[in-house]
Amino acid sequence: MASDTAPDAAARRRARTILDRLVRRYPEMHTALDFDDPWQLLVSTVLSAQTTDDNVNRVTPGLFERWPTAADLAAADPTEVEKVVFSTGFYRQKTTSIIALSRDLIDEFDGVVPAELEALVTLRGVGRKTASVVLAEAFGVPAIAVDTHVMRVTRRLGLTTADDPEQIEADLRALFPMRRWAGVSMRFIQFGREVCDARRPRCWECELVDRCPHPDKTPSPG
Repeated sequence: MASDTAPDAAARRRARTILDRLVRRYPEMHTALDFDDPWQLLVSTVLSAQTTDDNVNRVTPGLFERWPTAADLAAADPTEVEKVVFSTGFYRQKTTSIIALSRDLIDEFDGVVPAELEALVTLRGVGRKTASVVLAEAFGVPAIAVDTHVMRVTRRLGLTTADDPEQIEADLRALFPMRRWAGVSMRFIQFGREVCDARRPRCWECELVDRCPHPDKTPSPG
């Protein structure tokens, strides 16, 4: 699909076929991050950059027990927070981000996580991907988050030709009806982890292989 043109009916039908197959593979698909409220998901999503969800889930119980609200984390000693989130990697940058976004929540939104993309991305350390995860997973708001898995899988499938995450998001929004946006990202992410691997995609067992124009398909190991 050309990123600068609207998709035609055939492109939308093809995209829906792909999504329907992913829905059959993953009937219920949500974030693997553990959270009790939108603020916890916001913080967890920021911590999940460049690490696994399992790693974040091992850290956040202690983090949220010690600083259970945005107000608590906003007033936290960064050195102490760094010790707790150290194992997630990039711990100084992540500590700065989760304290700053918590302060912004207190100062600008009375401690309540907003359910609008435009408001969420005003928080320091929160980009469109993080905001979209929170909207879709915590609020059920139609949103498409674009991470490295989504970028790789959708480009291989020919759903976009863009390199820019925001343009890829726009392309996917154009292909899928709004009522289905909230389920798009997590299915592509999980499919990217299980099948459409960055280095060695498992093309021989892919239920989308007949819809995939990617030229460098991996042959069966047998």
